[in-house]
Amino acid sequence: MRRIALLILIPLALGACANNGLRDLRNVSDGPNEFMLQPGKPLEAPNSYADLPPPTPGQANLTDRSALNEGIIAVGGRPEDSNAPVPARDGALVQHASRLGVAPDIRSALAQSDAQFRKRKVRFTQFRIVPVDRYNQAYSRQTLDADREAAKWRRAGARTPSSPPAQ
Repeated sequence: MRRIALLILIPLALGACANNGLRDLRNVSDGPNEFMLQPGKPLEAPNSYADLPPPTPGQANLTDRSALNEGIIAVGGRPEDSNAPVPARDGALVQHASRLGVAPDIRSALAQSDAQFRKRKVRFTQFRIVPVDRYNQAYSRQTLDADREAAKWRRAGARTPSSPPAQ
């Protein structure tokens, strides 16, 4: 009986030594990455083959989809060149949003800050008996409870939209 218990406990103890950090989302396989594939638009026959533009190797095709443009259309915007200047109709919005300054390297700064935060949080969670996803535990203090926040604003007298009842 002791041998059976020992044969069960040894693999459990050794399996707990693996450390994958908070969430290991890297693709470590040599296979294809299914998130890099984009479905194309259906092929269409042109009205006249003589009116087709000349081929541009390395550039977008007529059947290529643009997730950015489709997202802009979905929220009611107009897709234009992403490097074009801000349209005059959006000038006041951009000015108000950037009134406290704009950091040009915000993405890299946030990525570095988040990597340091995750490294600090994973320091004491390397040893575990069973595999546990520590992501939600690490970010629990930064999680917003929508019901509690809505109740706080209602108590303060602010107009809040209705929300589904708490479950």
